[in-house]
Amino acid sequence: MSISIPDLATVRARHPEAIAEAAARRVRRPLIGDSGRLMIVAADHPARGALGVGGHRLAMANRADLLERLCVALARPGVDGVLATADILEDLLLLGVLENKVVMGSMNRGGLSGASFEMDDRFTGHRAEDIERLRFDAGKLLVRIDYDDPGSLETLHTTARAIDDMAARRLPLFVEPFISRRVDGKVRNDLSAEAVTRSIAIASGLGGTSAYTWLKLPVTDDPDDMAGVLEASTLPAVLLGGEVGGDQEGAYERWRKALRLPTVQGMVVGRSLLYPAEGSVETAVDTAVGLL
Repeated sequence: MSISIPDLATVRARHPEAIAEAAARRVRRPLIGDSGRLMIVAADHPARGALGVGGHRLAMANRADLLERLCVALARPGVDGVLATADILEDLLLLGVLENKVVMGSMNRGGLSGASFEMDDRFTGHRAEDIERLRFDAGKLLVRIDYDDPGSLETLHTTARAIDDMAARRLPLFVEPFISRRVDGKVRNDLSAEAVTRSIAIASGLGGTSAYTWLKLPVTDDPDDMAGVLEASTLPAVLLGGEVGGDQEGAYERWRKALRLPTVQGMVVGRSLLYPAEGSVETAVDTAVGLL
């Protein structure tokens, strides 16, 4: 039985076993449904301390508000599922909104936003065994590669082992690679065609098998370069949303072009849909679904 958002703390305090029970009875679905496309809403940002949206530094800090937005998004036609960390996914389980949805567990959250150790991105979230135990459908990890930061080597190593662990359980793993560097002390991802191509080549070769590996990729600075960039791998890919600033229409057009490419299977979008610069969550989600 589902509960309401105000009841979450009470249930967690008095009946923590309710989470496992909800996970055990959740109705599952195939990763790719009848549409042949995948539309996932992402909400794994808070666990990395990344709470800002646009000019609002703590926009995602209000958990009840975030959960309400997620419930609205998940109820819209064409939304296949959600990507989040354990705390958020378990809230959504208790709320009863994950039936017949794809549930993706976020695995590495240790590279906190702005930290000196940001590139040593330890796996402090879901493990492969957790995703299997909770009957979730896939995992996701982030692998940022800074050629000047030794922490990236540990991230690459643990990423490869996570790919092996997920493949051993026949669970899909969405790998989000970037070539990154620090600019004025802040980590910046390079979205040039060459950098994204290089990141795809590196990520595709990690682990003992790529059978269950998917790529989660940004649209390059010049979206016309995406066709050539995606020739770097035969792995299935989804587009990530990222922050779009004030040019929501421009972002939609970039996504629309990239979605026509043969290896692209769908989208994983978070803040730009949950906290749209203009309009409602419903409108933003419906527009994104329409691109598919």
